[in-house]
Amino acid sequence: MTAFSRLAEEPAGLLMILISFLLLYLGIKKKYEPLLLVPIGFGMLMANFPGSNLGIVKIRDHMTLLDIASEHGIMNFVYYSLIKTGFLPPIIFLGVGALTDFGPMLRNLRLAFFGAVAQIGIFTVMISAVAIGFTLKEAASLGIIGGADGPTAIYTTIILAPHLLGPIAIAAYSYMALVPVIIPLVVRFTVSKKELQINMKEQDRLYPSRRPIKNMAAVKVLFPIMVGAVVAFMVPSAIPLIGLLMFGNLVKEAGSITGRLYEAASGAILNTATIFLGLAIGATMTSSAFLNVQTIMIIVGGFVAFAISIAGGIFAVKAYNLFSRKKINPLIGATGLSAVPMASRVANELALKHDPGNHLLQYAMASNISGVIGSAVAAGVLITFLS
Repeated sequence: MTAFSRLAEEPAGLLMILISFLLLYLGIKKKYEPLLLVPIGFGMLMANFPGSNLGIVKIRDHMTLLDIASEHGIMNFVYYSLIKTGFLPPIIFLGVGALTDFGPMLRNLRLAFFGAVAQIGIFTVMISAVAIGFTLKEAASLGIIGGADGPTAIYTTIILAPHLLGPIAIAAYSYMALVPVIIPLVVRFTVSKKELQINMKEQDRLYPSRRPIKNMAAVKVLFPIMVGAVVAFMVPSAIPLIGLLMFGNLVKEAGSITGRLYEAASGAILNTATIFLGLAIGATMTSSAFLNVQTIMIIVGGFVAFAISIAGGIFAVKAYNLFSRKKINPLIGATGLSAVPMASRVANELALKHDPGNHLLQYAMASNISGVIGSAVAAGVLITFLS
């Protein structure tokens, strides 16, 4: 009746259970992305107990959702109805948009450029992955980890390489959780102490903006509408992500007239989607799917993509500073990832460590927020050309 004998016969399952404990430890004790790592870790834990019937399996063609639920359990039902269809990642973008304030980016549009440059890790690792044997679609799904955006990585992988969804999702969310470790590591080898002490507010005082935005409230309402329209024309494949991101932001900025929509998008809808996404992704991480050479290569490649994206943003700032009187702290470039707002908080803490008066959170958010848009657009470009 118990699982002890079967667990002894399947030691690989025991290893996966230990890995799930590690994810739960990072989420609960270390507070690394707990809203993501806790459901992922617990989903992995449940899926790897023998006899639980909660691990994600490959189903037969033409099975109905009722058949999937009755034969393979609730987690397979959730996975094939909500994840495999590509439903949940855009819904999470809806909630993220409702929680995002584009004001810091709009006030510092020149810093938004570094959020675009930071996507270099995606394409660098994609090319390298093809060179070592991955197919082009698999390489694109691997490279998108460099955007540091879990929903975008999942959405891209669902379309291009669904068989890699488990390890890519784990790698993407794990590295997002480890932003407080990875950014300082890359900064240590790429940024000098003098550069870390560049004070952004002091630079603004010395070189004030010539064209300040007078009616920010109106601009913040128009921005999601205009971005949604432009992306729809230029990269239609990115609209499921960008469109819902911008709609979520619009109901926030429209004020009290859409207050109920804002509360739903940023609260119940986002939280429910996060729970089901995390549990289902964790349930894909069975020993047969995870313990292989390809998964290890994905995890290593994801780290490389992440690090290159951070370094790419830093070196873009360094290049900009060579030609501009108004200097930018390279930490701004390091936040060109989609890990909002953790990357910005980490950059701010690093700046304050070297100069207690150097508060650059609002500047880091400008690059950080643009990285969300940049990674989703990059995903749309890859989907357009490869699907």
